[in-house]
Amino acid sequence: MPSDRNRVEYVFLDRDGVINRKMPEGRFVTCPAECVLYPGAATAIAALNRAGMKVIVVTNQRGVALGLYSEEQLAEIHERLRQEVARGDGRIDAIYYCPHERGTCDCRKPAPGLFWRAFLDFPGAAPENSLMIGDSLSDVEAARNLGMASVFIDGDPHTQPPGSETARGLATFTALSLAAFVSDFVEGPLSRNP
Repeated sequence: MPSDRNRVEYVFLDRDGVINRKMPEGRFVTCPAECVLYPGAATAIAALNRAGMKVIVVTNQRGVALGLYSEEQLAEIHERLRQEVARGDGRIDAIYYCPHERGTCDCRKPAPGLFWRAFLDFPGAAPENSLMIGDSLSDVEAARNLGMASVFIDGDPHTQPPGSETARGLATFTALSLAAFVSDFVEGPLSRNP
């Protein structure tokens, strides 16, 4: 697993709770207007881009299976996400999502399907040169199952899903936000979780 920035070429990001504000547990971002980026998220992505890293979003979107929004509406949300990131001079290289209900596929994190799709589309990507940044246990477990380093975003306790305490302990690194982690990752000293 990469322990320093020099070996990381691909950064996988969860979406809700990492790049944009997460809805309270049990609710979903269902339209572009609800896709509100965290302060500093776009410039953090731009810093990763400038450092030569590809930025790939991997996100569980069970709301599609629940009928709360369609894949077409999800595409509009992701277009808004890309536009907001571009306003901060950042670029998302790819977005992969799982629209399925729990237990019905191999792509819902912590299953590896979204990552395998990315590895096919980006032949240079592998667990050894990648980093996963997420705010849930499923993000950290997905990375761990692949042998990939992970960052747990230990953000707003009101929107953190169950399992956050476990995720905090399993992750390679923890940070309060994407912006805070990237600032240390690109420019400052990194300290691993004990």
